[in-house]
Amino acid sequence: MPAFQSKPFRRATTASSTLGERLGAIYRARLPRHPFLLFGLPFIAVIVAASFVITPATALRYERHDRRVRQLNQEEVMTLGLKGEDGEEGIKRNPRRRIIGSEREEYYRLMAKDLDDWEQKRVQRFKGEPDGRL
Repeated sequence: MPAFQSKPFRRATTASSTLGERLGAIYRARLPRHPFLLFGLPFIAVIVAASFVITPATALRYERHDRRVRQLNQEEVMTLGLKGEDGEEGIKRNPRRRIIGSEREEYYRLMAKDLDDWEQKRVQRFKGEPDGRL
């Protein structure tokens, strides 16, 4: 008698085998022959379906955040008494914008500077602060 039997061991299909066990056995037997159809396609389908499920939830999240920000802005306007230039309620504009003027004037002011002739200077340090020299 040989040391090992020539027949592989397989459980006998009995009435006690559940439907899940039988479906699992069929799936495992067919998976090597059709890997994309039985593994890849369901995986891709789950990913695509999840993106469609997550999209409305994400939109709801951003809508709530926008609503909260708008509510805070309205409360700030009421409590701080912020007024715009024309008397309407709103966020104050940058006061520096009026000093500088238009972007065109700023551009020409920067272009008039001589950027090629400059000298590097060390910043004065506080007492006891290391200055980086060895």
